[in-house]
Amino acid sequence: MKTSDIVTLTVNPSLDKSAHFTGLVAEQKIRCGAPRYDAGGGGINVSKAIARLGGESLCVFTSGGSPGIKLEELVRQEGIAIKTIPTQNWTRENLVALDTNTNAQYRFCFPGAVISNAEKEDIIQTIQELKPKYLVASGSLNEGLSTDFYQHIADLAKESGTKIIVDTSGEALKKVLETGVYLMKPNIGELAKLIGVERLERDEVEQAARTLIQKGSAEIVVVSLGSQGAVLVTATQTEFVPAPNVVKKSTVGAGDSMVGAMVWALSQNKSLKEVVQWGVACGSAATMNEGTQLFKLEDVKRLFEQLNKTS
Repeated sequence: MKTSDIVTLTVNPSLDKSAHFTGLVAEQKIRCGAPRYDAGGGGINVSKAIARLGGESLCVFTSGGSPGIKLEELVRQEGIAIKTIPTQNWTRENLVALDTNTNAQYRFCFPGAVISNAEKEDIIQTIQELKPKYLVASGSLNEGLSTDFYQHIADLAKESGTKIIVDTSGEALKKVLETGVYLMKPNIGELAKLIGVERLERDEVEQAARTLIQKGSAEIVVVSLGSQGAVLVTATQTEFVPAPNVVKKSTVGAGDSMVGAMVWALSQNKSLKEVVQWGVACGSAATMNEGTQLFKLEDVKRLFEQLNKTS
């Protein structure tokens, strides 16, 4: 098995299909254009982002049935090394549809099929054997996996000295933070829930993030502020990066692009200011493309230069 400094884990990947249509009318057939297929799922998108920045990662994901075969083909086409965990149940498929009349985007996301105990053990054994410098656990969990699954993965990572980056939500996120991670990327709403408040104002974000750090939940907290940008917080440092002005076409994959860029920057020994700048540049660039596509490198470089000049 090929080793890498960065390993991404996607236990609930998806074969993403996107298409255009004109006019949404109930009870009528909606004629769509030719579909585009993309490999989806948190960790897979992170690996795709790293590859587009010129980096390398090992992409670990579950794969089952015909959608899984297509998924593997698409990831390999990106020049990414893969390690698959075969599953009896088929990999899920998601749909993104864009109405050309209104430019409204509709996202249909389906749950992942049940993961068996044997398949779960295969995932755990794979992570135990790899021992990378950085492990990115990203995305939702399938049925059959308990909410403490990522927490178990984090425990294994810590035993081998691996720095774990987690990007998930809900109970799975709360559980993994009990063990503690190297880096997490909540949005402002998720951060509020994690510290037990209804909402946070912009000027409260830094202290809220530092509360998690003081509890041992994370060493680095990067809070996504949507159209306002992002703020990176450690025990001793805060870096705010405003979002550049771009024409947004789709937000699919923007968060994963941001995580991928930050992990790549960390692996390149960039400063923490540069880490969040690359993250914001890639996340913003991803919104400039339709459907389930990620960013274009030329857009990222241009946006990064803008952020460097304004910081």
